[in-house]
Amino acid sequence: MSRVDTTLVYQRQNWEVSATHYNLWRRAKSHLNFPLRFSLSGLRGLVMILDKHEWLCADESLNDLPVICWNEFDDYGRATLHTPVKCNMNYYHFAAEKIRDRVLDLMQQELEHRLHKLYPAP
Repeated sequence: MSRVDTTLVYQRQNWEVSATHYNLWRRAKSHLNFPLRFSLSGLRGLVMILDKHEWLCADESLNDLPVICWNEFDDYGRATLHTPVKCNMNYYHFAAEKIRDRVLDLMQQELEHRLHKLYPAP
């Protein structure tokens, strides 16, 4: 059972995450301990919680109340690595759309940083 199953969704959208974000998450799942939790720099009180099935941006000061969640990734039969991946995106706050892209950028930076620490470039 996901932590977002009991929270009311403000808005639900069909979405496509970029191949860059999706592939990085898949790579991180293979090399890092999940679930993975980290603060989102510049977004006070917000954390990202990544597990094997969803990406959750939550408000740490409100007992990890969901803000945005990406889940139900549809990668079945995905034949190429450069194509986006369909998923569901749930907003739990009326202003969540304003930070969505920043959250994804910060997630990418953090995952790249952690993977680079494990496997430094030669």
